[in-house]
Parts: sequence; structure tokens; C-alpha cells
Amino acid sequence: MISTQGCAACRDGASLPFAFTMAFQPILDLSTARVWGYEALVRGTQGEPAGAILSQVNDETRYRFDQAARVKAIELAGSLFPKDEDVRLSINFMPNAVYEPNACIRASLEAARRVGFSYRRIMFEFTENERFRDIDHLKRIVAAYRKQGFMTALDDFGAGFAGLSLLANFQPDLIKIDMDVLRGLDGDDRRRSIVEGIVGIGRALGVEILAEGIETAAELDAVRSLGIDLVQGYHFARPLIEALPMVPGMAPESAAQAA
Repeated sequence: MISTQGCAACRDGASLPFAFTMAFQPILDLSTARVWGYEALVRGTQGEPAGAILSQVNDETRYRFDQAARVKAIELAGSLFPKDEDVRLSINFMPNAVYEPNACIRASLEAARRVGFSYRRIMFEFTENERFRDIDHLKRIVAAYRKQGFMTALDDFGAGFAGLSLLANFQPDLIKIDMDVLRGLDGDDRRRSIVEGIVGIGRALGVEILAEGIETAAELDAVRSLGIDLVQGYHFARPLIEALPMVPGMAPESAAQAA
């Protein structure tokens, strides 16, 4: 049974004992040469990496941090993202911090309304690297989010505990292939066969595929040759704190802001 302690933490409004903000990295659509969306990535207010912040999250603060991270990402997107574009915001969340899906999403919906950011532009990512305590509960979360109009994505596919098992139990809108699977794809026939298989699974299930962690032109050519259109990685842009990186040749450049 899922504890309701987190719901009390939401009601009491307690603040976190540490500060954080968000950096944004673009997700590109090669088929349209446009920015498809931006992933919000946790950072310290002085530029500290995500690990420095996440290492401070414990059982007592997990729920509050998950809620605060969503709200922070949405508030920044409301001020940074182009107003009339269908550019998506991708937010990582902790399924084990969600106690009751419909109740736990209220703060996100309220933040989206407050800043005028359509909730239909929001995608929630969960990673297969996290050991889920209750698969049925995760299925309820995904079902509730999709019913609300949010997209869902399975992150780090191929690097975690149960990627194929998760796909067998429910279907996200998008799969993000882990960067370790893609690294050196251009010169490794085994990796190419694995990625080709993932692409085939995605097509059979009607799930979009995103290649993350692209760092070289050769890796980009390899994923493109396999029919993958959505890409992300340092080859295109590094994350910027509270700003949108420019991506030459990709619209909407007008949305980009300098660091």
C-alpha cells in the first residue's frame, strides 16, 4: 500500500533545506529541423551538477523535492518558452514519490495555469534506473497522466533494471534510448543491431523513439540512418541554467536566449 505521508507534506507547505534551479537542453526533430522541446535538468543555484542536489534528497524530502522540481520547471518554461509554439517541456519525476496520482499532479496543473503554459505541452519522464516499488502503482500514474493530457516517456531505456518488462506492462508515448547504448553506434554492429531492434519495437507499439546523449556527427548519422528523428545531446547544445540554448539551423531560434 502507498503511504499518504507525502500528501501531508504537500499540505504543510514545508520548505526544502537546500536550493536548486533548472537548466534546459533542447530536444530536436530532424524531420522538421525544429526544436521539439526542452528537457528540464536539476542544477544548483551556483551551477552545481544534478548529483550534488539529488544527493541531498532523502525519504523525508523526496515528495517535496519532486513537487518543487516540477513547479520550478513549469514556472521557468512559462517565462522562457515561445508563447505560441508547440514546444514541449520534458520533466523528470520520481514515481516512488507519487502517492496518489491525481492529487500529486495538482501543483503542476496549478503552476501551468498560473504562468499560462499549456499542460498539453508537458511530458513527464521516468527512468528505468529507478527500482519501482509497485508496478501497478506506476501503471496508475501513467494512466492518470495520460488522461490529464500529459505525455509520458521512459528514460534511460537499455541501461536500467526492467525496460522490456515496463513496456510489456504499459505503454509510454516515447522511449529515450540511453546514451551508453548509443555511444560509438557508428562503429559497432552489435550496438546498431540492438538500436535497430528498439526502433522496431517502437514502431510496432506506436511509441516514438528519442536518441539521447548524441556527441558526434558520426553518431548522429548512425541514428538518422536507423530512422530516428528525435535527438538530444552535447553535439547540438549543452544545458543552460534558466535559459534556452541556441541551436544553429533549428527553429525557433527566436526562443533561444544567451546564458
